[in-house]
Amino acid sequence: PPVRVMRRVAVRPTRVAGVPIAEGDLVLLDLAAANRDPELFSQPEQFDPLRSGPPALTFGSEPRRCPGREHALALAAGILAPQAAVEPSSAFAALHRAGAPLLLPNAWDHASAALFAAQGFPAIGTTSLGVAAASGLPDGTGATRRETLRLARRLGRGAFLLSVDVEGGFSEDPDEVAELARELAAAGAVGINLEDGRADGTLAPVALHAAKIAAVKAAVPELFVNARTDTYWLGGRQAETAQRLDAYQQAGADGVFVPGLTDRAEITAVLDRIDVPLNVLYSPTGPALSELAELGVGRVSLGSLLYRAALGAALGALEDVRSGRPVRGEAPSYDRVASLAEQS
Repeated sequence: PPVRVMRRVAVRPTRVAGVPIAEGDLVLLDLAAANRDPELFSQPEQFDPLRSGPPALTFGSEPRRCPGREHALALAAGILAPQAAVEPSSAFAALHRAGAPLLLPNAWDHASAALFAAQGFPAIGTTSLGVAAASGLPDGTGATRRETLRLARRLGRGAFLLSVDVEGGFSEDPDEVAELARELAAAGAVGINLEDGRADGTLAPVALHAAKIAAVKAAVPELFVNARTDTYWLGGRQAETAQRLDAYQQAGADGVFVPGLTDRAEITAVLDRIDVPLNVLYSPTGPALSELAELGVGRVSLGSLLYRAALGAALGALEDVRSGRPVRGEAPSYDRVASLAEQS
């Protein structure tokens, strides 16, 4: 809109229209009045600066486009273009760095995810155990497809990158797993964790799990597939690890996950064999985060640890109250937790 009035400070003594102005005086410039110069307009008292008319003396004239608009847009485009070129999925992949691994906290509901994001974590995963237990369902049996999707649709709107634990894909049909991947990507997820372990303690056939990975990558190429093998987790199947990781990489996995892998020498041996980032599950009795970084691990997941720790803290607080002791530990305030509903 037109600039009607400007304020300036006199830098030296002067006179304006016969009025003395001292150095430092505030000078009010009525720009609109300058447009009413009687030499330019025959009826200055009727001049309307908002209406187009004869040429004006100043830029306090009728509304018009800013002369710097194109320049401003070019600057904005230059700033935004590099950011727009980075898709969320590739941004998520870039967080998997050997030497500076992605530490992935795993949430089980909106509140936990919002709290983790508030601590500065750029990416958050989900924990299938937390999702299942919170719903009163068994974990690892394919029973939580609906609950997993519901949570993903809620968290996918958050200001963080979301990876979803989908167990074995909630199906033995690769096409159905691919359809699930489409739904998760549409909800805002940039990655999934797809495991070959089964609830009965067996491992899915290598070819079947590789087919699931290939189907997901064909359906949603931009989705980061973290292919998990439970050869260590189940025990006694460690010798199959190399074969399975080779097959999963060839099927298109963007990363591989070997929970239960904690021995430093064995971690190094796996790293020497693979061409994609290695994800390990953090263990309180295993290598520290700094040691895993030195080994070259690309991602460290916390799995169900935080969910179980939260339950443990609740039990501890309950026992403190029952025993008449002060409640140990710190809990977020009511107001802070209530405000998390606004962080959607």
